[in-house]
Amino acid sequence: MKTTVFIDGQHGTVGLRIREKLQLRSDIEVVEIPEELRKDSKARKQYINEADLVIFCLPDDAEKDSLPLIENSDTKVISTSTVFRTSEGWVYGLAELQPGQRELIQSTKRLANPGCYPTGFISILRPLISACIVPPDYPMSFWAITGYSGGGRKMIEEFEGAGPEKRKEIACRPKNLLLAHKHLPEMQKYSGLDYAPNFVPIVGDFYNGMLVHVPLINRLLLKQVTPDSVREILSQYYQSERFIRVISLEETRKIGDGFFAPSGVNGTNLVEILVSGNERNMVIVARLDNLGKGAATNAVQNMNLMLGYEESIGL
Repeated sequence: MKTTVFIDGQHGTVGLRIREKLQLRSDIEVVEIPEELRKDSKARKQYINEADLVIFCLPDDAEKDSLPLIENSDTKVISTSTVFRTSEGWVYGLAELQPGQRELIQSTKRLANPGCYPTGFISILRPLISACIVPPDYPMSFWAITGYSGGGRKMIEEFEGAGPEKRKEIACRPKNLLLAHKHLPEMQKYSGLDYAPNFVPIVGDFYNGMLVHVPLINRLLLKQVTPDSVREILSQYYQSERFIRVISLEETRKIGDGFFAPSGVNGTNLVEILVSGNERNMVIVARLDNLGKGAATNAVQNMNLMLGYEESIGL
């Protein structure tokens, strides 16, 4: 018997990507609501409560309104919005976060899928704070660049509907200059920082892909380290993980001062981590697909764990 999954928000950017992955599966039945009933709360309630697992792919406010529709105590939920990522009673869906996190995901009925920026940031910083390399009160400032699909349908239409001159104008733009990004709470909580970081995201003129850059000033760290020793710490932390890969010294040397493309792992569920720098300062870069490990494929990984499947199926 197939497991039934209902994607509430199946026509959004993330919902479509999840649907593509699940429709290739013989063990999953994706239950789809008719187009004319998408905004009918009574019909949505029925679909939600009849499914084994529901994946909410909705804006924050819409997701808040949808959760009370769940009356079936057996229905499992994955939230892809920011609403529940730091909420009590919800498990954070980054299986690689720490020992035991995977088991928490397997046993929960309420899972908050991480944001794309936090996935890269936390994957870099959590191991270094746990190893007493980076102090929890480190004055963290970092930046990231993402493809325009990260802004959802509105931003996709803005880029793809722009003429050549407008496209040049919007090709690479920082945002969140008020430093109040909605991902900050989960970044602070799950990285282990005492204070929220300064964070400036940049939107580039490409559809998907992401680089998250975390610079570290060596003299502010708790221990004397080098890029090589930090690379080794991260490699040990993720040595048994299939979806987080630390780039080797040999590969790093080949990149040198060349370009590190944000699209390098597009279409996968991978995070790649690059460590570079010198005895004074270093920069650690996480590369991921903002629609992959940063959203849709990570949700599928979490779904597999919650339903008792092998976690890499379909990925």
